[in-house]
Amino acid sequence: MTDLALHVLEPNRRLDAIDRKILTVLQEDASLSVAEIGDRVGLSSTPCWKRIQRLEADGVILRRVALVDQNKIGLGISVFVSVESSDHSEGWLKKFAEAVSAMPEVMEFYRMAGDVDYMLRVVVADMQSYDVFYKKLIGAVSLKNVTSRFAMEKIKSVTALPIPAVPAAG
Repeated sequence: MTDLALHVLEPNRRLDAIDRKILTVLQEDASLSVAEIGDRVGLSSTPCWKRIQRLEADGVILRRVALVDQNKIGLGISVFVSVESSDHSEGWLKKFAEAVSAMPEVMEFYRMAGDVDYMLRVVVADMQSYDVFYKKLIGAVSLKNVTSRFAMEKIKSVTALPIPAVPAAG
């Protein structure tokens, strides 16, 4: 069985307890030096750096970014937009996905199961900005229904995934 096949069958196979600790530390503060990360997980710099490089090469670590407070840059409105479509063809989806992906206001874009087809998380400065976005969205492709829900207060928002423990050997 190839290495790629092992990843497909068991995506957590190559993540040991140290890898998981590294991921937890990096999700908390990716600006730490390799030496600081190594100290926190019980490794010297070189083995720690090699593990981080492997996690990046394997696609476990996608990228390291700065998190920005949307309110402090003037994007005070979060909108959850539910979209229903009458057309479920591959061509329609491709056109819709390209149009939505090109809209910088869209932070997240999901194809859903259930009573709506797509869900978008959108950030804008104000209602006028949302109206401009909405008109752009409904003009991109034919849509059956668009429902906008405006967030009044953010109660919880995290970026760190809960890293599962190493599965017990069985």
